[in-house]
Amino acid sequence: MILKQRKDGKYMLCSTVRQILVNTEEKYGPEDAIRYKVSKNEIASKTYSQLREDSESFSRVLQDLGEQGKHIAVIGMTSYAWLVAYFGTVNSGSVVVPLDVNLPAEDVCDLIARSDSTVLVYDEMRKDVAAMAKEHCPQLKTLISMQQQEHDDHACGFWKLLEEHRGSFDYTPDPDQLCTIMFTSGTTGKSKGVMLTHRNVAENATCLDMKIPERIVIMTVLPIHHAYCLSMDILKGVSLAAVICINDSLLRVAKNIKLFKPEMILMVPLMIETMAKKLEEASLLPAKIVKNQVFGKQFHTICSGGAYLDPSYIDLFKKYDITIQQGYGMTECSPVISISQKWNIRKDSVGQLVPNCQAKTVDGELWVKGSSVMQGYYKMPEETAETLEDGWLKTGDLGYVDEDGFVYLTGRKKNLIITKNGENVSPEELENALSTNRLVGEVLVRDHNGVIEAEIYPDQDYVKKKRIKDVKASLQEVIDQYNKTAAPQKKIYSLIVRDTEFEKTTTRKIKRF
Repeated sequence: MILKQRKDGKYMLCSTVRQILVNTEEKYGPEDAIRYKVSKNEIASKTYSQLREDSESFSRVLQDLGEQGKHIAVIGMTSYAWLVAYFGTVNSGSVVVPLDVNLPAEDVCDLIARSDSTVLVYDEMRKDVAAMAKEHCPQLKTLISMQQQEHDDHACGFWKLLEEHRGSFDYTPDPDQLCTIMFTSGTTGKSKGVMLTHRNVAENATCLDMKIPERIVIMTVLPIHHAYCLSMDILKGVSLAAVICINDSLLRVAKNIKLFKPEMILMVPLMIETMAKKLEEASLLPAKIVKNQVFGKQFHTICSGGAYLDPSYIDLFKKYDITIQQGYGMTECSPVISISQKWNIRKDSVGQLVPNCQAKTVDGELWVKGSSVMQGYYKMPEETAETLEDGWLKTGDLGYVDEDGFVYLTGRKKNLIITKNGENVSPEELENALSTNRLVGEVLVRDHNGVIEAEIYPDQDYVKKKRIKDVKASLQEVIDQYNKTAAPQKKIYSLIVRDTEFEKTTTRKIKRF
């Protein structure tokens, strides 16, 4: 176990998930760890001591069931029970398999089978998964319902099990033992099970001193199964003894901000862009009043990750005394590769490499190496060999690193459009340029019969507000304006207007087919 300390004695680096929780609980045990809604305007909370006690009781459950060291699948919305299952699993030496709550039951069962999970912990909202898994996943031995009060022939009650096996659990995971299998939710291709060790995830979450004060109040809005949420909201949050507030719905983010009064939120770019458009509609009002009404006077930071964010949004939010810290990463790197610090932001960059990561460019593609890089894809040796080379992770992203360690991205290698004259064009570059127009809600750029085509879903609120009758003609004007200054190989010659939103991943990325 590796631990480093700052001069003030606070731990900077942990190499196991257990050490993150134990360090914080020993110092802040009676203080709030998790806050969540129990009704429209009522908040309940759990302390760090309760989180440790409950999670250690769940470790005892796995031990007594004979499942310690096995693969434990968990599916559900963000909840205190979900977090108890997570910490209880990994801190017992077992392997947690977080599953996407929005996937069809058939797809979830496929992932349960592919991950060799022997226990399924599920939210009652996905009892369809439990029913199907019981029938189609023969290796699955135990079903545990997060809400069910008693045990029956179908499943065990989560809290009933904890009470029956209540007690401490003393186990020290090895930093290099498998901690989690996280399935990718990429925009293309089959989901792959990313194998991450305790060292991978714990050092990634704690290696960087972001100068965030302890006991900061954060609100988690991203899917709990996703690496970015687990690393930065949960593990980083716990390492800072943060108060972690659980948002219960994306439809109620604004209301829950007023209820929980967070100081910081992690978001993906699409969320930030949506919020920015609302702020622009109130641009005639004093910035301070708007900020206090929307976010609260205590709010000061948004961490952006998951995709590229147009730098113009950084300037926009700065007007409201809100700092956007842009980051970059991928599940295969636990997931953070780079992040911008408040005092060192370069607008065109996705941040500076975290201390445990190095990078280089090979044929235009960004490769990274360090203690956060995955062990490989579970039972997918060919895909692993394609992605890892001598410890280097091939990100699939086009970009470079400057002499100061700042990362710059130019697009996705797999998404490149090769024009008729052999020029390589990044669709992301064109999409970012078009997205700056208020009329463009969502956009996808691709090659179609040898020309570059843009498919756009217009911002419906803006269409109504401006009473735009001929949407296609207005969007064509946007394209024409873009083409005036675009390089010849980057001009857009075809336009499709959508009447529905694009299909997206759970992290709000548009799926590319």
